[in-house]
Amino acid sequence: MRGSAHRVLALVRKELLAILKDTRSRITVFVTPILQCLIFGYAASYDLDRVPYVLLDLDHSGASRALVAAIDSTGTFERVATLRNASEIAAPIGEKRAALALVIERDFERELTAARTAKLQVIADGRNTNTAGTAQGYIGEIAADFVRKWRSENAHAAPPGVRVITRAWYNPNLETRWNMIPSLIGTITMMMTMLLTAMSVAREREAGTFEQLLVTPYRPYEIMVGKALPSMLVGLAQATSILLVAQLWFRIPFAGSYFMLYLGLIEFLAASVGIGLFISSISKNMQQAMIGSVIVLMPFMLMSGLTTPIMTMPEGLQHLTLLNPLRYAISMTRQIYLEGAGLGQLLPEMLGLLVIAAITLPIAAWMFRHRLV
Repeated sequence: MRGSAHRVLALVRKELLAILKDTRSRITVFVTPILQCLIFGYAASYDLDRVPYVLLDLDHSGASRALVAAIDSTGTFERVATLRNASEIAAPIGEKRAALALVIERDFERELTAARTAKLQVIADGRNTNTAGTAQGYIGEIAADFVRKWRSENAHAAPPGVRVITRAWYNPNLETRWNMIPSLIGTITMMMTMLLTAMSVAREREAGTFEQLLVTPYRPYEIMVGKALPSMLVGLAQATSILLVAQLWFRIPFAGSYFMLYLGLIEFLAASVGIGLFISSISKNMQQAMIGSVIVLMPFMLMSGLTTPIMTMPEGLQHLTLLNPLRYAISMTRQIYLEGAGLGQLLPEMLGLLVIAAITLPIAAWMFRHRLV
């Protein structure tokens, strides 16, 4: 047993040296995840910080000017042009210089004074549905608030209605990065871990050292463990770097337990390594291993809940996501990071990862042994 452990540790040391001694590999392993985290945190955002718009005010009244002032004062909407007629609307939207066109209809102030419905037309660029829908919602809220203030200040009774008060749990400011960055702990870690594992044996074959490995006293399971452990250690290091960026750079408060987070990550990495070893066992060179990893990763990411909620997918795909380890990892990291979830709440995700690891690792071991003999 001691001799087996020494052989495995020697192989782990060899794999880590193969990864870390090359400058390009070090950059890929440690710098790339941090850059991806920063890019996703800033660029992959559904929050609106700047929405360029054009204005067509057909009323030119005190009420219309007050509404425009309310919109401009938010800091979100930036007026890039004031139009004179409706024929000028198409150009700025078509050329993507403006995301919205606001048209204040004639008699806007008169309708407000008469306690009737005044018309504000919002023309949005539908080529970006997320921005268009969110911006229209913002404009609707600003307009409704303006109408309440206008009628109150001008001594006009507002018609009866319902006041809606909203509150967002776990993300009070509804910032996209609060939802995105914790998810990247699992996503980026899986990408790099699976790729490193899948390319480990392929690298040996291309370098011509795989045959030398076969004539050593190593047993097949020792080779498999020696190939798996370095990728898991690198994966944990990458997850830690993303966690540090989330807390120290983006200042996203961590509500859960670090022990539970890393326990779940170890389960997740075991399942990911099993898939990577399977790809590695059937790949003849590094190119095949890389292509195989990409083919597997793309559907995993699309059906993980990273960008699209699983509940909105067709029912058949929802059942299919149960085979996806990334689905459990993203759900688990979000719950631990944002909600402070404990073992009882995380039990379904952890059991799911255990089942996947219990299936993928034995299959990978069998394939590995079959390819070695």
